[in-house]
Amino acid sequence: MLDWAWASQRLEAARNYWIGTAGADGRPGAAPVWGVWLDGVLRFGTSRASRKGRNLAADPRVVVHLESGDEVVILEGRVEETEIDAPLADAYERKYAMRPGEDQSAGEAWYELRPRMALAWTEREYPRTATRFDFA
Repeated sequence: MLDWAWASQRLEAARNYWIGTAGADGRPGAAPVWGVWLDGVLRFGTSRASRKGRNLAADPRVVVHLESGDEVVILEGRVEETEIDAPLADAYERKYAMRPGEDQSAGEAWYELRPRMALAWTEREYPRTATRFDFA
């Protein structure tokens, strides 16, 4: 089994996070976003007018996964809207060489996901490494 530090390292290093949402009609959608894993929370932004933004307004439940199928990390939980604070802005700027909130559309919203559950494994050692993490 894997420990949480293994999963957290991959979440911090990831460039893209795939966000799975569902609209008011239940229709699923998936799209990549940029974000930062900071203090056990995934924080990302998207336009309120985008499909992701509309879906999150209708249903805040999300599933998030990284791009790798070889070193898998999947998060589940509910997002909450958040503000861009200095730790988020600094971490985002270090990662993407742009500061969030500058030259952004007025319709942008920022969200944070404190995972309720996570799954992780390595393909090479599956199922021996298949690990579930439950968070209160």
